[in-house]
Amino acid sequence: MDMSAARERLVVIGGDAAGMSAASQARRLKGPGELEIVAFERGHFTSYSACGIPYWVGGDVGERDELIARSPEEHRAREIDLRMRTEVTEIDLAGGRVRARDMESGAESWTSYDKLVIATGARPIRPDMPGADAPGVHGVQTLDDGQALLDSLARTRGRRAVVVGAGYIGVEMAEALINRGYEVTVVNRGSEPMSTLDPDMGRLVHAAMEGLGITMVNDAEVTKVRTGADGRVRAVATEHAEYPADVVVLGIGVRPETALAEAAGLPLGAHGGLLTDLAMRVRGHENVWAGGDCVEVLDLVSGQERHVPLGTHANKHGQIIGTNVGGGYATFPGVVGTAVSKVCDLEIARTGLRERDARRAGLRFETVTIESTNRAGYYPDASPMTVKMLAERRTGRLLGVQIVGREGAGKRVDIAAVALTAGLTVEQMTALDLGYAPPFSPVWDPVLVAARKASKAVAQGF
Repeated sequence: MDMSAARERLVVIGGDAAGMSAASQARRLKGPGELEIVAFERGHFTSYSACGIPYWVGGDVGERDELIARSPEEHRAREIDLRMRTEVTEIDLAGGRVRARDMESGAESWTSYDKLVIATGARPIRPDMPGADAPGVHGVQTLDDGQALLDSLARTRGRRAVVVGAGYIGVEMAEALINRGYEVTVVNRGSEPMSTLDPDMGRLVHAAMEGLGITMVNDAEVTKVRTGADGRVRAVATEHAEYPADVVVLGIGVRPETALAEAAGLPLGAHGGLLTDLAMRVRGHENVWAGGDCVEVLDLVSGQERHVPLGTHANKHGQIIGTNVGGGYATFPGVVGTAVSKVCDLEIARTGLRERDARRAGLRFETVTIESTNRAGYYPDASPMTVKMLAERRTGRLLGVQIVGREGAGKRVDIAAVALTAGLTVEQMTALDLGYAPPFSPVWDPVLVAARKASKAVAQGF
């Protein structure tokens, strides 16, 4: 009997977190005799931590390969036919095949599939303005991008850097460049850095950035990148000023990389990401799955679809897709929007909704902000912590938490993330049995102090 005739073929587009997690999980569940796996990756690397790139650029991570969880050779050893430097240029849904181009030779070929996984990730937003593609202007999304930036820094004689945007990547890259001895200016369209926080919490981040020697320019939008006679970047211009730059880093966010999927007629959401069901199957397509930064996910707090490009979600998506492709069953219910970052020793965390998110969702809410410490006040090295909490009016349901503080502040957001996932009210949160000892927390943990204050605000506003 010819067993190959019964063997299915899984094709994976994208060789990072979601794509290779899906391929690896499918391989665990089905051997090569049952499932052939072909994966395409247009870059030079697979299964790496894009989140670690700022720390590699800044010198906290010594070698690029420390960010790689699994090499192409390791994937191939598990009988995954991984084709590097190969870009999929077309998806033929009716024919059940994809067209791919070898980026070195230019040769093109078609590969058929029984099941398809789209894990094309996201791309950095590049402003539509003169000079945005000039040498010395860098996005930071892939290891290839990180290597290109480091190569550019090595060639640059000047020590002036401009970071455009003050979200997570912008803030982290600003610190990385300060660590490398650059004079750094951050040009930010918003009123304060970290637009994932409300402005009152962003002001705390602003102060910490200036404390590092970073020049913050808020309420300003870059209109042009000026270049020299050699075509390389020389300055960044806004409507009212110009900032000299030997290198420019774009930290203004990313968009789902879904041009390929859109051309194939697959459904996209309001944010440009692919729409899937709970099993991560693309809506309306039985044998097509999608995961990672190219999809939109359900926000469990607001009930709306969001684009949340994080490695944590991408790896979960891959596990779920691989389980379903491999004959099992798994679902991804959604997210609450948890994220952490840092500026030097200042930890920044958020989960759930900001004030403007809650308004957009049509929710009525109470807001409280408290000041506490990360340890018992009398314990050595106790430092301030600010916690902001949103609760739904009348019901008291927790809607969101933002935390800014020193050591031990950031991961406290996980308490709120669990409470949001469980649908707890702020009153229910006050009874949580959290760990306590003076080196770790005051008797009342700062998150619970905020919950007590929010519970009172809800009761008074009822």
